[in-house]
Amino acid sequence: MGGVNRMTNTMTKKRPRLSATRKIVLFFLGAILIGTFLLCLPVAARDGKWTPLLSSLFTATSATCVTGLSVFDTYTKWSLFGQIVILILIQCGGLGIMTTITMFAVFAKRRISLYERKILMQSEGTMRTGGVIKLLKRIVAGTFLFEGAGAVLLAFRFCSDPRFGFFRGLFYAVFHAVSSFCNAGFDLMGRLSSGSSLTMFADDLLVNLTLSALIIVGGIGFLVWDDILEKKLQFKRYTLQSKLVLSFSAFLILFGWLLFFLFEEDASMAHMSVGQRLLASFFQSVSARTAGFCTVDMGKLSVSGNLLMSALMFIGGSPGSTAGGVKTTTVAVLIIQLAASSRGNKNPTVFKRCIDDETVKRAASIGAIYILLDLFGTMFIAAVDSFPLQAILFETVSAAGTVGLSTGITSQFSAASQIVLILLMFCGRIGGLTMMVTFAEKRTSIPLKRPNERILIG
Repeated sequence: MGGVNRMTNTMTKKRPRLSATRKIVLFFLGAILIGTFLLCLPVAARDGKWTPLLSSLFTATSATCVTGLSVFDTYTKWSLFGQIVILILIQCGGLGIMTTITMFAVFAKRRISLYERKILMQSEGTMRTGGVIKLLKRIVAGTFLFEGAGAVLLAFRFCSDPRFGFFRGLFYAVFHAVSSFCNAGFDLMGRLSSGSSLTMFADDLLVNLTLSALIIVGGIGFLVWDDILEKKLQFKRYTLQSKLVLSFSAFLILFGWLLFFLFEEDASMAHMSVGQRLLASFFQSVSARTAGFCTVDMGKLSVSGNLLMSALMFIGGSPGSTAGGVKTTTVAVLIIQLAASSRGNKNPTVFKRCIDDETVKRAASIGAIYILLDLFGTMFIAAVDSFPLQAILFETVSAAGTVGLSTGITSQFSAASQIVLILLMFCGRIGGLTMMVTFAEKRTSIPLKRPNERILIG
């Protein structure tokens, strides 16, 4: 009997437990599959017919991964039920699947285990297990506060618009507030003109500034919120993470605003006045960093404007936020390291703080992963679909960066190309490094150090 007990105990101890990284990936997969099933149903389509599996999978992945790319116009294809399913997927994907599940557990007053806290910590990008539930509550409260405030402001415009009416205008206000805060890029403006996004509101100051504010707040990261909440406007007391996020995000917005204004004067904004161009340029600079809304026709971008949008989409938002992309801190660290190396300084410093080698290596790895994703995605799609390389690159960068901007060719892609975009959207939302860790994770590591040898580079 004792031998049997020992064998049972040994088997119990050897039973593998899913790592936090893998569990997050599985939760996202589960949400996508549930969304796919619901969107396949006839009740989800405006014509009352079954939707093909691949199209439903593409839409569910895009919504859960808060991307915004779609093979259909959201309004003309999906019924109210389908739009609500998409809205719920956007909200869950923006908050994070683990955050959403744990939120219900907290409301049910169920105790959160240490293992669950570890998963939450990794899901939200925080480096401490202590206070993670407090951070979660702040995230949820802040999310609904900002989305609610944005919905109220948008309701002033949409509810008074005779093209919508009060109740439809109210739903549109909520939908677009959630979509913009979660950096999703889904819109319902197909009611006015199919595939138009927000081009009919290009000169509407209230709509543009409200959505821009929601996108920025959603894209700076939950940890930055927490830092600002605790230390108010005392910038010097912020963590290095918050300082980098806020300063680099502001630089990217201003940089993109100026260049887009200059590049698109005779292209996508040729028909606009100077005031309209200023507003549209600002909105596109903000939206390109993973939100996916547009107030100008992306199909009419100049070559320079196309490359600018691709660069902003590649960078994306900030860690622990609703946004995707390589992330602002990743690019900032690489630029700081580049500047330090060019001066012969081995210790990259910023804001009187030194960045450790492990962080620099991780930033380089993440950057390389995203470049490879965009490169191989573009090559594969170019091999099976006959579209200009520039347009294909724009779509792949948009998918991997979970942005959702499109030149209008997504719906024309073959099934194989759509599958590639699905994989890019999923990898982009999970994070390139997380995906690598998920597949290469080891339970034990051998403490073995190999001898060093120099090689020539550069």
